[in-house]
Amino acid sequence: NSHVSQLDVSYFPPCPRDVITFLKFSDWVDAVWDLEFTERKPLDEIAEEEFAVSGHKSFRALYQCVLAHSIWATLGVNGVSVKSLVAVLSYFILAGKAKAANVQQRVNGLHAASIYLLLLGIPGSIANKVFHEVLLDTCADLTSHCWPQDSGKKRKKDGLKSSQTDGKRSKPQRKDAEMEVDDEEEEEEELHFSGQDLMKIRDAVVLLVQSLLRLLETFQLKDRPQKCIKDRIELTILFFLHRDITKLKSVPEMAFYGLQLLCSPKHGDQKESLRRVFHQLLYVILMMNKGNRGKPSLLVTSQAILHLVTELKEMAPPFLQILLQHICFQMVEKSEYRSHGAQAVAMLTSQMESSGYACFIKWLSNFSRSSKMVHRLFSIDVVMVLLEQPERQPEECPDPELACFLPHKFLIQSLLFARRMDNSPTVQGHALNCLAQCLELPSFNVTRAIHNLFAASEFENSSSSCEESGLTLDLGPVSVDSTLSKENLALLLRRVEDSKTNVRKSALQALVGLLKHAVIPMSWENLSTLSERCRDSAVSVKKKALQCVGELLAAKPECNMVQRVWLQGVVPAVVDSENSVQEKALEALDQVVLSQVKQYSASRHLDASQRLTWDLLGLLCHECQNLSRYFSRAFTIWSKQNKFSPSFITNLISHTEADHAAGAWLLLSKVVASSPKLPYGKILDAWDNMISSKAVSVPTCCHILSVMGDIAAHLNEDTKDRIIKDLMCWLKSFTLSLEVISASVETLLQFGRSEDVKETQAFLNQHCGELVSVCEAYLASIILSEKGAENLNEELMVRTKPFAGFSFLPQHFLYHAENQEEMPASLPLSQFKTNSLSTKVRAHGVITLGKLCLQHEELVQKYLPVFARELEVGTEVAVRNNVVVIMCDLCVRYTNIVDHYIPNISTCLRDNEAVIREQTLIMLTNLLQEEFVKWKGSLFFRFMSALVDPVPAIASLCEYCLVHLLLKKNPEMFSVHFIECIFHFNSYNKHKSYNKFPQSEREKVLFSLKGAHHCDKRFRIYRFLLEHFTDTQRFNITNKINQTILACFADEELPLDADGAAILSETFKILSLKEMKLQSISAGTAGPAGEEPEEENMANMAKAVIQAAQKKVVSQVQKKAFIENTVPLIISLKSLLEQKRSPVLRDLMAYLQVTMQDYRNEVKECFAGDEQLAAEVEFALKTAEKEREMEEQLENCSLTGDGRIPTAQVRRSQQH
Repeated sequence: NSHVSQLDVSYFPPCPRDVITFLKFSDWVDAVWDLEFTERKPLDEIAEEEFAVSGHKSFRALYQCVLAHSIWATLGVNGVSVKSLVAVLSYFILAGKAKAANVQQRVNGLHAASIYLLLLGIPGSIANKVFHEVLLDTCADLTSHCWPQDSGKKRKKDGLKSSQTDGKRSKPQRKDAEMEVDDEEEEEEELHFSGQDLMKIRDAVVLLVQSLLRLLETFQLKDRPQKCIKDRIELTILFFLHRDITKLKSVPEMAFYGLQLLCSPKHGDQKESLRRVFHQLLYVILMMNKGNRGKPSLLVTSQAILHLVTELKEMAPPFLQILLQHICFQMVEKSEYRSHGAQAVAMLTSQMESSGYACFIKWLSNFSRSSKMVHRLFSIDVVMVLLEQPERQPEECPDPELACFLPHKFLIQSLLFARRMDNSPTVQGHALNCLAQCLELPSFNVTRAIHNLFAASEFENSSSSCEESGLTLDLGPVSVDSTLSKENLALLLRRVEDSKTNVRKSALQALVGLLKHAVIPMSWENLSTLSERCRDSAVSVKKKALQCVGELLAAKPECNMVQRVWLQGVVPAVVDSENSVQEKALEALDQVVLSQVKQYSASRHLDASQRLTWDLLGLLCHECQNLSRYFSRAFTIWSKQNKFSPSFITNLISHTEADHAAGAWLLLSKVVASSPKLPYGKILDAWDNMISSKAVSVPTCCHILSVMGDIAAHLNEDTKDRIIKDLMCWLKSFTLSLEVISASVETLLQFGRSEDVKETQAFLNQHCGELVSVCEAYLASIILSEKGAENLNEELMVRTKPFAGFSFLPQHFLYHAENQEEMPASLPLSQFKTNSLSTKVRAHGVITLGKLCLQHEELVQKYLPVFARELEVGTEVAVRNNVVVIMCDLCVRYTNIVDHYIPNISTCLRDNEAVIREQTLIMLTNLLQEEFVKWKGSLFFRFMSALVDPVPAIASLCEYCLVHLLLKKNPEMFSVHFIECIFHFNSYNKHKSYNKFPQSEREKVLFSLKGAHHCDKRFRIYRFLLEHFTDTQRFNITNKINQTILACFADEELPLDADGAAILSETFKILSLKEMKLQSISAGTAGPAGEEPEEENMANMAKAVIQAAQKKVVSQVQKKAFIENTVPLIISLKSLLEQKRSPVLRDLMAYLQVTMQDYRNEVKECFAGDEQLAAEVEFALKTAEKEREMEEQLENCSLTGDGRIPTAQVRRSQQH
């Protein structure tokens, strides 16, 4: 045979006489055979010394004799028995098997084993009784002991075990077993093999494999009853399938041949042999062989299987199906194992016929709905590798029922996309992540299948580009259920906001993939989701969102909405609390903006990346001006890093005369302060052009003014005077917008600033005083003149107000008294009446008045009642919004004065206008964070009312403010106010301690949630509070409810009238909420079956034990508190409610039914003082159990009558 003929025995010389002498050990041989080769019998010292001198030559001589089939004659002539030869060979074999064996012992052992295998295969071995099952088994397993496992690393002790044991993952050994091998393992750890040593062992191993193949060609295993011998030979051959083919060049090829020989008829039933071989190959693929410490070669292993399938033809495919199923079923959660297994499945299925492939896909479809999380996870991995293979056509399958499983569409829609609603967040995230990867595959049908899932009707004839091939894929008319596609997209958007971090990250990646490939429209709703996730609570999600908006911008650089989303996501991240997020945002801005500022030339077109840069800067100048302060923060950081070189400034200034000059001036206004040298001439030319031209936009004017202010210190006096004169002429014209006026005044201040404070003040008195005088003259002509309103120019009046100063009483812009005398601070609010000025004028008047109040405390004392009255009766939204802002700003500076008016401000949380409610919520949160305002009076409950705001965005904002900003500062805040919430929102004030803070009748009505129609809102608040309780707070609040509510009704301190019955009923419903249960008891110690990642099971075992112990202790404490504190009150209340015939009795029994579920077998013990109540509770529990059983039966019943769960039920079981 060609495989065996490769054996080179030229180095074996003729058998010398000393070999024969060496084999004559008559006294020692019998003892070895008596031990059945299970342990090594030492040789005498003289024999060992002789072999140390001539041992290697002796093995060569023996091998030559055996190979020449002359061994029997040689032994007979020299009077050496076969038993003696076998005994000596066993000595070296067992020596080489030892853990502490050195290189020479291992090589000698392998040579001895080779000789023994050759002996078994030559004629005469049966007659000479060479065969011994234990020795053959040891020889077959010798390679796993002699070959160093990952050279230099520690190897585990491995005794004589069956193949089934080898195929299982190792488990922790008992302590006593560990102690027995400690010394041996420590000794082994000290063994190190050089490259030359490994070469010697390798050559001996090759020789052993060749001898094993010669044995299989002649020796029949089917006549041997010991199954373990054949299994051991299979393991020995499989040991070489994962060896590095560059180190053992011919061994894998020999292993192929050996496996083929094992499956031949002379070694037993072929089907059984094939089953066993595939069974061992399974553990190689799964990387579960204890003998294989490294990662097996997937290519070699799969080729071995395909080789057997090819050779055995019709016999192999059924076993191949079983092998594939076992690979899937025995897979573990670790990603490396799953990836390796999925690649093996793909390689094995690639050679299957279409009918067999369809059968496997059908099985995989059912497997993907397994109850174990790792099975569902691995099914997704398999789908992904199968999608990379060429698609099979339905016509290739003769069975029409199986043909539907061949297209890639089935894999995507029925296997992959179905996992989007899996119970496990891990599976959900993996499915969504793989969905995004599918869009990058070059398969047209894969892209089309995803379009079918998401594309709305108006996009039925869309085209998407296939970047990999450079072709355009015309999807043609796509049959799409518009409702289903909208539901799929809505679900994906919900997954972007999922509670699990990995699900949100994967959903973001999927969403970006769909947007990049035009599967879903570039609508603002879809795009804004990305920018919102850049402000996610989880750092990893924020980074992922930043990466996603970057990918989308790179794919769609010309889309205006994508540019806006990128800015709104990346720019605010510059001030993120997490440094790594800041760095990622700064890196993105640097790459997209700073690095693309190059020298401008009108004769050269901008490339795509440069056009994108100036488009983004243009958006920052106009549509996204609200991002300016975040953008400025980026330049503050960059200036410390010396990012702005002279060449960068030169390149930037070259763009100030281009069509996109607005963006250039924006950048220049940010960098000029940190740039020592600038071309002032070009900047002054731009200033002169702006003064003489009316075509410059407002943002550009502001940026030029900012640049002028920054370079003021570097200009000479003549230039300064000229610019100041220009500024004054510009300002006195009152034709500028408010933004330009503000920037101009700031620039004027920069030009007048001096080291001498008196000089600066004199400059301001001269120039600003002149402006104030002009404003005073105009305002006097309007306000103090009887017919001034006729000459009112609203725009001009608004522009003069920033300079109005103290010229006029600000009440002209709000309310004025019926007489014209000065208003005393104590004037009742009812004395005010509205004026006739327009809303715009009054709104700006409020801002002006607020600025004056910030500088003069006496004005605060005088006009706070005016502001409060405006909030109460004002009708203009802009005015009331500005009043809220001003009163909150005043609270920072005059905390004690404004504190009395906090209820007036918080009343705006129930304003009719959503913008005012949102503004009030934000402003009050800021004040509470900085502790300018305390949680006093009704403020907490008014915040709670914002949780049920009719606008979902405001309710969500309130939840964020409470949980992420305020609760961290005051962890006891929710638990302290919880009981009072019950009384407050039910407008119940008969309790001696609660709901006693002062409120006007208007405020009581405004914030009341009393009545059945507000029940859902109240319980939404209760649930929100309880969800953020600790277990300690839940336990304490239960006891406090017993003392302050239940006890008061039981002792009849509170009357059981209609309002009292409502309070008591609501209390029982609150106590029945699942959020009220202690999480350490209600939450299991482990997740659903298979939910816990398998590689973490061992690490979490100790934690699970501790949790179980804690759960038991806490349960006992809770039970004791329930029996001692709650049960007596329940018995009293039940008696009282029965006397009053109150409907609240029904709520009491419902509470007991829920509570006693935890003490199902202890009802009589808990209610030992009231046997009747115990019997009633027992009956209620039994009734509830019967009802649940009936519901389960109705849900699981099948109309088909075949006893299987309907498909809809299976799908629902995998959903959230």
